[in-house]
This record gives sequence, structure tokens and C-alpha cells, in this order.
Amino acid sequence: MIRSALMIITAVAVTIVMASCVVVFSLISQAMGEDRGHKVAKLWARILLLLFNTRIEVIGAENIYVGKPQILMANHQSDFDILVLLAAIPGQFRWIAKKELLKIPLFGIAMRKSGYIGIDRQNHEKAMESIEKALQKIREGKSIMSFPEGTRSRNGIIRPFKQGMFHLAIASGAPIVPISIIGSGQIMPKGSLNVKPGKITVVIGKQIDVSGYTAENHDVLIEQVRSAIIRNYEERSTS
Repeated sequence: MIRSALMIITAVAVTIVMASCVVVFSLISQAMGEDRGHKVAKLWARILLLLFNTRIEVIGAENIYVGKPQILMANHQSDFDILVLLAAIPGQFRWIAKKELLKIPLFGIAMRKSGYIGIDRQNHEKAMESIEKALQKIREGKSIMSFPEGTRSRNGIIRPFKQGMFHLAIASGAPIVPISIIGSGQIMPKGSLNVKPGKITVVIGKQIDVSGYTAENHDVLIEQVRSAIIRNYEERSTS
């Protein structure tokens, strides 16, 4: 427990330094600041994963088309998922994250300067404003990353998906990439600050074409994506 506390204190110090770098980059150039901000975030994630002695295995990296907008959707078990996806997914993408993260001093500023988007899932009107911002990012050629469950699973069971990201996919026409994260719940369970060394596997599935889907049948798309994430999760969990 003492070891975890010391590592978390170190991680906070690293986070403050990295967030400050992002803010400085944004002052130089807004457009350059977003891309550089994301690169700093990737470096931040890799440093923290190294600090916590967490190894990552990535399967299916070829399914990420760098330079072409995609909507990336992953299951969510732990705060470590954020670090894992930043480290594992190549190219630029913009997070859609719960609004509370953007309220954290300095860290939240760095997120906004990196082009990340906060979403209030309890307020439909504000949530749709966030979806519109994400749509603009896609039009600019950036991919969007989200956790469609909306919150972390405490027991590893993949929860039902929220609808907002699927409306975004249909409106933008950008394909969806299903991503399964295996093992992060054992590294740092929800509600715990105790971090255990270990390995996390990230399975990047084949992209799913959204053409032909509409608001009327988006539930079919939701089930297709969720089934793909569950299938890859279960196959790797038992292998």
C-alpha cells in the first residue's frame, strides 16, 4: 500500500509537469497545440505505465487507419484504461470524456487545449452540443475515442452502451473500431488506489461500416459493436 501511495504521488508530479507542457504548447499555436498536446499525453501515459510496471500487448493495430477519421470505442474497467489507450493506439485522436475530468485544475486545461471534449451525460442538450463538437473534429480528419458504457464496470461485465456515440457515427459516416481491454480491472480496480504490476491486453477489432444505419435502426449497430467488443474480450480472457 505504501508502494502504491509513493507511485501515485510520483504520477501526480509527472502529470503536473506534462499538463504544463501542453498548456505552453497551446500558447504557441492552437492548431499545433492540439496535436502536440496529444503527443505529450501519449508520452505521459507511457511514463506512468512504466512507473507502475504495467506491460501492454496490442493485437490488431493494423485496424487503426492513421490519418483517416474513425470512431474508437472501448470497454471500461479502470482508470488505467485511459493510459492504456493513449499508449496503445497510434495516430491522433480526441477523447470524449466525462465533464468532471475537464474540471481538474491544470489537467482539465491541458485536456481542453489538446482538443478533448467533455460530455455531460445527465444533460441531453449539453450532451448533444458535445456530440456536435466531436462531429467537427471528425470533419477536421481526427478520430474520436470514447467509452460507450459511460462509466467503469466494477465486476468486468461489459455494461449496456449509451446511444450518443452511435448517433455521432451515423451522422459523420466514420467507421467504428471496437476495442477490447483485458486485465486493467486487475491492475487497478474501480474505487481502489492500490496498483498491482501486470499485463493488459488491447484487442483492436476490424472497423465496422456504419453506412445503411439510421436513427431508426441504430440499436442494431449498438448491438453489433458491443458484441464485437465482448467477443474479443472473452476470447482473450480465456486464452
